[in-house]
Amino acid sequence: MNEDFGNDKKSAYKAKLDAQKIAFGPIMFQAAKALRDFGILEYLLETHDKGSDTDTIAKDLDIPVYGVKVLLEAGLSLKMVRLKEGKYLLTKTGFFIERDELTRVNMDFTQNVNYLGMFHLEDAIKKGKPEGLKEFGDWGTIYEALAELPEQARKSWFAFDHFYSDYAFPEVMPHLFADKPQKILDIGGNTGKFSIFCAHYDKNIHLTILDLPGQIKEARENIRREDLEDRVSTHALNLLDNTIPFPKGYDAIWMSQFLDCFSQEEISSLLKRAYDALDENGLLYILETYWDKQQHEASTYSLHATSLYFTAMANGNSQMYHSNDMVKLVEKADLYLDKVVENIGVSHTLFKCMKKK
Repeated sequence: MNEDFGNDKKSAYKAKLDAQKIAFGPIMFQAAKALRDFGILEYLLETHDKGSDTDTIAKDLDIPVYGVKVLLEAGLSLKMVRLKEGKYLLTKTGFFIERDELTRVNMDFTQNVNYLGMFHLEDAIKKGKPEGLKEFGDWGTIYEALAELPEQARKSWFAFDHFYSDYAFPEVMPHLFADKPQKILDIGGNTGKFSIFCAHYDKNIHLTILDLPGQIKEARENIRREDLEDRVSTHALNLLDNTIPFPKGYDAIWMSQFLDCFSQEEISSLLKRAYDALDENGLLYILETYWDKQQHEASTYSLHATSLYFTAMANGNSQMYHSNDMVKLVEKADLYLDKVVENIGVSHTLFKCMKKK
């Protein structure tokens, strides 16, 4: 994708319609979620092409007829359902809301992690801090809060985070292990999913997870559960403390969905410390989702929305980056791109970096 994005060729009528969709977006989101959570979409899915009327749906699902009526009428404008001869039928959009795992993960993440916090988006932009996070408590970033978030919010956060990485990990293994690393430093390894996956993929590999104390505690439990304590170790560290160097002695450093959690200034510092930790032939792997590298409009839309989560909820200063931003930061750290692999998993790009000679 080049620097140009989008066009303004739609008619004034269509543009005004789209403007109303934005104006009422938060309200209609709740209607879509209610149609899903009340089981109305599933009910219509099971009726196939026959459809059903509001009275029957209300009786079978034990929901007031009034509620079914207003939700389904909203569903018409959302194009989640259609009306034919007095009966409602599910549309393709309604099917995706009900059955598509990606859509479910994104909706739950929006509702349980972001919805109330987004009321503070403007303050977050002005102050450069995640002002929406105060809906959950008094933390500087969401990463410090993860271990203590309400259970539903925590569950939705990890489901969102893991959904994208889980699809990418199997595809990235051949690229990572083509260079036959023996020891990998997994920076920002979170709960240990990647390191555990690697340990099962290659029985000879040794890994160290580097992350905040809260995440390390859970990673240790997951490592113990998988009986991998002899090959996967942990190292608790405040990643934003520039005075603490990264540990050395690793063939490769791995950063997956990690750098997007930081500002460009912070990324520069992290990459500099990674540079210092690498030996002359060491490799740095960066796996990220860049909005300009997406094959589908839905992916780009999702990433732009996710950037606002970083603004209001996560840390107030990071985003899902344009790939050019990351390339510049890599080069600024005296590294160069040895290899770029696009279209990994749902939406990822892999950068293989080395020290400049």
